[in-house]
Amino acid sequence: MYMADLLIKNGSVYCYKNKINGEELDILISDGKIARVGKNLSYGCEVIDASGMFVFPGLIDMHVHLREPGFENKETIETGTRAAAKGGITTIVAMANTNPPISLPEVYIDVVEKIKRKAVVNVLQSATITKNMEGKEITEMGLFKELGCFTFSDDGKPVYDARIMQRALVYAKNFDVLILEHPEDISLSYQGVINQGAKSLELGVQGIPKSSESTVVARDILLARESESRLHLQHISTKESVELIRWAKSVGINVTCEVTPHHLVLTEDDILGHLDTNKKMNPPLRTEEDRKSLVEALKEGIIDVIATDHAPHTKFEKSLTLQEAPFGTVGLETALPVLFTKLVKEGALDFLDLIKAFSFNPSR
Repeated sequence: MYMADLLIKNGSVYCYKNKINGEELDILISDGKIARVGKNLSYGCEVIDASGMFVFPGLIDMHVHLREPGFENKETIETGTRAAAKGGITTIVAMANTNPPISLPEVYIDVVEKIKRKAVVNVLQSATITKNMEGKEITEMGLFKELGCFTFSDDGKPVYDARIMQRALVYAKNFDVLILEHPEDISLSYQGVINQGAKSLELGVQGIPKSSESTVVARDILLARESESRLHLQHISTKESVELIRWAKSVGINVTCEVTPHHLVLTEDDILGHLDTNKKMNPPLRTEEDRKSLVEALKEGIIDVIATDHAPHTKFEKSLTLQEAPFGTVGLETALPVLFTKLVKEGALDFLDLIKAFSFNPSR
């Protein structure tokens, strides 16, 4: 279907690919695609005056929980994608930990049909790495790829068995698809609520040690090297994980990783008490040292991607105590303004680097 032409004038344009960093330019859009970028453009079509505004490529969020099917009381495809559009996010990668999990082709087909009807932004639906996220049998990756699925994740759970993970990476290489791994050793994080440290002692709750993340990061990096496969590590939260990934990249291992907005701007010290459950997420908020390490790694390019890990729950679930409430927080609408306010405006991150991690790198 033909789309009417549109001219966006006088905006401050940011594009990492073309190294445009805040230059005042006009953009002509013809039939839904950028046709021309330049100064003082004129064209006989609708004009939007973007004076004083930033113009940049749509953001791409590689880590979103849309909750449909099975948990529509928390979020739906329609509400989640509307939230994404509100936040400037035009493409999302949806996780597969729904009910039922997206482990069978027929479930995937059904969800994709719902996405076509309900979504207001682009949605790339993932499938699980293992059937029903049980960590025992690898999903039929080849069949899913034929259906248009290119990302696989058991997010919410790690692939606990190293042998299964090794095989999954080999399969992923053979089919040229990408594993998105939730790095957590659940034997170490078991019954943990927030980061293990001063705050967990203060509140008298079980802590989640940093080693629960970094041990799996180390394991999976070595498995990726052995299999010569691509690996994407989700929601990195610790200085130790950053150092492991830095080493992996220095020796040529094909690993990428992401960080969430909340891990870039908040720490365990921001948790105000037992009812502050919107700050209960997995991995948990860590220390100021960890937060600074994440910001620096993002600036250096060690961390490739910003992703929200948008994981909504009901108001009732989040009204419980830290011990009882589920892990997860929202981020689709707030990620960009929070990062701009807390990092860009305060001089910790260049806006073009933000766009690189939240649009350019995920697109690759």
